[in-house]
Amino acid sequence: MRPVFLLGGAVFLLGCVAKAPESMLTELTQPVPVSWSASKQAKSGVDVNWVQRFGDSDLTSIVDEALGANYEMSIAAERLERALEAARVEGALARPQMVLSSDADRRKTRFIGFPFGGSIISESYGVDLKIDWEPDIWGRARAGKSAALASWQAGGQDYRAARASLAAQVCKAWFALAEANQQVALAQQALILREQTEEAVRGRYQRDMRAEGGSASQLRLSQSDVASAKAELSAKRGNQETARRQLELLAGRYPAAQMYGRASLPHIASSPPAGLPSELLLRRPDIIAAERRYAATTKRIKEAKLAIFPSFKITGRTGTTTESLGDIINSDFGVWSVGANLLQPILTGGRVRGEIRIRKSSKREALAVLHKTVLNAFGEVEQALSNERWLLRREQEIRNARDLARDAAKAAEDDYRDGNGDVLTLFASQTRKIQLESQHTTLRRLRLVNRVDLHLALGGGFEIKQ
Repeated sequence: MRPVFLLGGAVFLLGCVAKAPESMLTELTQPVPVSWSASKQAKSGVDVNWVQRFGDSDLTSIVDEALGANYEMSIAAERLERALEAARVEGALARPQMVLSSDADRRKTRFIGFPFGGSIISESYGVDLKIDWEPDIWGRARAGKSAALASWQAGGQDYRAARASLAAQVCKAWFALAEANQQVALAQQALILREQTEEAVRGRYQRDMRAEGGSASQLRLSQSDVASAKAELSAKRGNQETARRQLELLAGRYPAAQMYGRASLPHIASSPPAGLPSELLLRRPDIIAAERRYAATTKRIKEAKLAIFPSFKITGRTGTTTESLGDIINSDFGVWSVGANLLQPILTGGRVRGEIRIRKSSKREALAVLHKTVLNAFGEVEQALSNERWLLRREQEIRNARDLARDAAKAAEDDYRDGNGDVLTLFASQTRKIQLESQHTTLRRLRLVNRVDLHLALGGGFEIKQ
């Protein structure tokens, strides 16, 4: 058995460890801007704890729960596990294959005719250990494993992106529920206001104060506003239940609409620093994943080209063969053999070169995907930075308009109560106030949603204890 053991030792001494390919970002032809056109942010990088920046411990807990219970994360984790196992299988093909087999045979042979009539019973037992090894002389197997490692690294970035995406969805759903709660409260306040107005108009009508605006049409109009306010409240409550169920689904809970969230939207923190555009290439998981897939295609091309070279195969075998089961482990009955063969492709019908062309096409496609991913990433950052500025301006203007509408509604109510104002002005001012209150709340949520988009666009990570 010594020659086979020596062969096995040579296998492990000569085997080379495959490594993942180096970064291919230097092959990007897309020019990288020196700074963001939509922002003058400092070069200080991105906050890594962006979920905590919203200052809501309940939100942090829900994100933590979702990361542990959401089935999308389980799916992403299993995909990553498969990619790792695929890389291991790819490397296993270049290692020696060892097979242990045993056999036993008992046979009866009959002889017919004189003088050899009768029968003979014979027995045969054997144990066989076989080792096959194809040395990776040209590096073809290493190229294949290197490509598999790059694909696994891309899968790791996909998993990281899935975590960030889930955290962002939970944040947005949390803000949507907070807005829904606030909209319900506003709708309840609007209903109370409409009912108070209806009561005032009814009082005038019952006193037949036509000169002071107590007509039947005005009463019907105020009643219509009350009915509309009730319908609006029902719609807001429906939206509230929908937001609850959406958040529960993201958290991996049964959608029973029992998650109540916070009563109002949280404070909007200062904008995170945008950093340098070039830093985005090293932070965004989708960019890194696209680069890793592009790097894998370069190794696949090398693997296909090396298929033209000859391959060597070494085979070793040892075991025993005996007619007695008791001698099966007796080394005196041992046998062994060592052999080698050479295989050189001559005519393949264009299969090898066709495979090379296919893989070159895959490389060009992967490079185009990488350029597209980088360009989209730049666009998302620029858009989110631009939205930060314009949404802030819109919110400020809506807030000013809301404050003016509040003052106008109060003045109209006072005038109407004193008998100096008309009911149409009262209704219009109250409607304007209600609408602007709702719009202001929606804009605050949109600013929070855009802040989440900005963190994702910048590739900022987050740390949640699990």
